[in-house]
Amino acid sequence: MHVRASMHLMELLLARAVAGGFGALPWRAALATGARLGDALHAAGVRRRVAEDNVARVVPGWDAAERARIVRDHYREVGRIASEYARLPELVHAAPGEVCEVRGAEHLEAAAARGRGVILMTGHFGNFELLGAALGRIHPVDFVVRPLSNARVDAWLTGRRAAAGVGTLRADEGVRDIYRALRAGRWVAMLADQDARRTGVFVPFLGRPASTPVGPARIALATGAPIVMGFGVRGADGRHDLEIEPPHDPGERGAGAAAGEAVERLTAWHTARLEAWVRRAPHQWFWLHRRWKTQPPAA
Repeated sequence: MHVRASMHLMELLLARAVAGGFGALPWRAALATGARLGDALHAAGVRRRVAEDNVARVVPGWDAAERARIVRDHYREVGRIASEYARLPELVHAAPGEVCEVRGAEHLEAAAARGRGVILMTGHFGNFELLGAALGRIHPVDFVVRPLSNARVDAWLTGRRAAAGVGTLRADEGVRDIYRALRAGRWVAMLADQDARRTGVFVPFLGRPASTPVGPARIALATGAPIVMGFGVRGADGRHDLEIEPPHDPGERGAGAAAGEAVERLTAWHTARLEAWVRRAPHQWFWLHRRWKTQPPAA
């Protein structure tokens, strides 16, 4: 236990030191430094085989040079995102359009008018935390997060989100708080694009069946809260363009087999929306995760 506690403390100090280093730089200088950090991680081979394998399987028709470019550009974007964590509250409270340009906010207003709360969804795509927090300037937002194994770093990140005006709902504490937030009319931000092992449902994603979390679909069907998808793409000048899509009515939950079909249908829908954006800006999605690790059961 003493060794683990010491390691967790060292990880916290490292995280703070890295954040402090990035935070001491102007924003665009920090982005450039973050990109160089991404190049270093790429050169060191940190999870590079996972990324290269994912890209090769998803886009086999692209030539090797194009696939290598996607992977390299992705590492650079990961580094840029890391640099922005250091100044999350500052970036969130920047003047409108200075860091984030939001398009389609009227869709959020239409969804909120239904009085059932709103489920915000995206993927591990671009700087999703910054963009979700930016919406918190329009209306109160809570992030559903899974706690890190390092409680010290987890608490530090929670504090950064709070300073940016974002609430935190812990996924390991069940759905009661999520239901309560939706009943209060809050916007609840959720992700569902990592391998769900045997607890997920298999739906198509980038041409392959992927075990996908069913939590967002179940909650939407149970509460009637509309799902609003949003995706942010970084421009050449470093700013983020966030596009909000029209709200999607989850429909009726049904019972028995119909309930399961409704969950699968809704999960397939939001996964397809993410796929469309990954194909549009492939380097923005998180290729370093073994997304297709869980294989579907034999027929």
